[in-house]
This record gives sequence, C-alpha cells and structure tokens, in this order.
Amino acid sequence: MSTVRTYTNYLNKFGISDEDGRARCNEIFDTIFYGSDSERFYQAVDDDMGYIEDTGNHDVRTEGMSYGMMMCVQMDRQKEFNRLWKWAKTHMFLNEGPNKGYFAWSCRTNGEKNAWGAAPDGEEFFVMALIFAGNRWGNGSGIFDYHAEAGSILHTMINKGYDGTDGRAMFDRDTGYIKFVAELDFTDPSYHLPHFYELYTQVADQTDAEFCRKAAAASREFWKKACHPVTGLNSEYAKYDGSPMKTDYKLFGGRHDWFFSDAYRTILNIAIDTEWFGRSDWAAEEAQKYLSFFERPENRDDWNHIFEVDGLKIDTPALHPVALIATGAAAHVIVDNDDSRKWAKRFIDTLLREGDRRYYDNCLYFFSYMLLSGNYRIW
Repeated sequence: MSTVRTYTNYLNKFGISDEDGRARCNEIFDTIFYGSDSERFYQAVDDDMGYIEDTGNHDVRTEGMSYGMMMCVQMDRQKEFNRLWKWAKTHMFLNEGPNKGYFAWSCRTNGEKNAWGAAPDGEEFFVMALIFAGNRWGNGSGIFDYHAEAGSILHTMINKGYDGTDGRAMFDRDTGYIKFVAELDFTDPSYHLPHFYELYTQVADQTDAEFCRKAAAASREFWKKACHPVTGLNSEYAKYDGSPMKTDYKLFGGRHDWFFSDAYRTILNIAIDTEWFGRSDWAAEEAQKYLSFFERPENRDDWNHIFEVDGLKIDTPALHPVALIATGAAAHVIVDNDDSRKWAKRFIDTLLREGDRRYYDNCLYFFSYMLLSGNYRIW
C-alpha cells in the first residue's frame, strides 16, 4: 500500500496530463524491457530469471539490476522484478570472502563474475526496491521475503567489520557517509541517497535505524560540501570534506575528480529528496546555481562537455548527453523558473537513446520522467 501523500505532475504545464504521463512511463518501461534490439537492455533467461545489460560495457552490474528492480516496483511489474532479483541472488551474491553478504558489482551476461568486489550504489537500490516491493505486493518466502532480504543487506552494509565479521562496511560509521567501495575511505556524491535512508528504517533494528537517520542528515550536509558554491557542479568521486578526489588514473580507469557521468545523478537525487521529504532553501539555491551555470553565455549552446567542478570546460564531449539533459530537467522539481522550464522542455523533446550507450542514459531518463510526471513514489 502506498504511503498517503500526493505527487506533483510537473509536466502538466507542458500539456502532459497525469494520464499521459503514466502512459509515457509504461511506454518507456516497455521500450527498456521489451523494445527492439537497439532499444531494450533487459533480457529474460531461463524460466524465471532476467538481467539488465550495461550495453556500453557489455556486462551486468548491480547498478543496472537494482535500477531495473526499482523501475519494476514503480511500474507494478512483479514478474520482471522477481526475475531480476533471482538472477542477482543466483549469480551476483557473494557467499564467501571479505565481501560476503554483498553482491559482485559486475558479471558477464552468462552469470560468471567479473569481480569479487561490491559497489554500494547497487546495494542501496536493492534495499530500497525490496522495501517497496514488500510494501506494494506483500512479502513471500525465501528470497522473495522482500523485507527480510532488505534488512539483511542493510545490516551488512552498516555493520560489516565493525561487528567482528571479515571485511568492511559500506558506510563510514564516524561520518555516516556511504563509501565509493567498502575498502576505501572516500565517497561518490551521487551515492548519497538520504531519501532512501529515511525509509530504510522500516526494515532496520533500532540501532541500524538510528544510524540510517544519522546517515540521511549527514548526506544532506555532505551535498553542501560536494556541490561547488558557484557552479553547483560536483565531482564523480570526493573526499569526505567534499573536495574532488584524485585517484590513480590507471587503477580507476581515468579521472573522476570532475563533473562527468556519475556526477549527473546528484541533482536528480536532490530533486527526489525534495519531492519525497520537502524542499529546503539550500536545495533551491543549489538547483539555481546548477541551471545558471549551463545557461551562462559560454555554455548556453555548448554545454554538452566534461567540466571541472569550478566550471572549466574540457574540450571533450559528454559520454552520456541524454542523461545530462534528463537529470538537469529534474531541477524543475526544486525550482520553477525560465531556466528550469527550458530544461524540462528540452527533456520532453529528447528521445530515448539508442545504440551501445543507451543503458545509462535511458535509466536516468526513466527515473527523471517518473519523477517529473509524479510517478516516482514511496511505496
């Protein structure tokens, strides 16, 4: 049963009714899950499993699997939800080693693990999607006892290593921050999901629930540190003081101290937090700085680039331009003015991406469309 609350259709002013918005959400879902070979990135396998493929990297990631589960529970598609969850538990769950209790962040499409490490953004979405599933559809048995599964993952994320078990927690206990990976002491601003942490308390014991509330407050404060005071941009990876984190170029596959792919999710997350838990003065200021940066004369018609967080334009195109448009449009949830309406209209006029890089762009496209149309809800 849904929490009793109302959700705003921010696209109504563009002529998109509630019914139109819902229909478009279902259309996007069907494209992602059942479209043509150049459109879909969901694949059903065997009789009762399925996976989301990162079509740009040709693997299956916990990010995509958990995103797909969130899409399913929002669109009331339990069959597909259960297929994704069973594939994740069958092929990605780690039963041994220092990351026991987490999920391998990358697997081949045949289920073989590419890595034995975990990426916390996957676990974060797994927990939230499972909580919503239990609330919307009721809990089943075994791996389909959604709330029990969510509570177990969450407890491991918070307590691993601190309770004497092997390995390390995904949250830093002192700061309350989610880490980039459990083994390293830095973070990714787009991993901070206070609007999820508030709701994790539904399946947490008293101690874990207290930590979740601490993490929610800490993440909202961390955003203030990570988002540049003038441009509103944030880096992909960041130190705990919010400053961009420079990592080993070869080890981490390039630079991550600039405004690039991961970083696009932060403004979307701020917008979801705003819709679910209320608008703050800081969020409104942040959204306006962010939009104003892209509306500067030097960026207005040439914003599809990589940027330093201080606004320096790098002469390299963005890898995920549709995702940049979609998440920028989400700022319209936070502020309503000429700039935000321009970005919302640009988003409405933008088609889903096709080709190899469609996975990440279209995931963020769908989340932004659900949010803007009033269909990204607390269940």
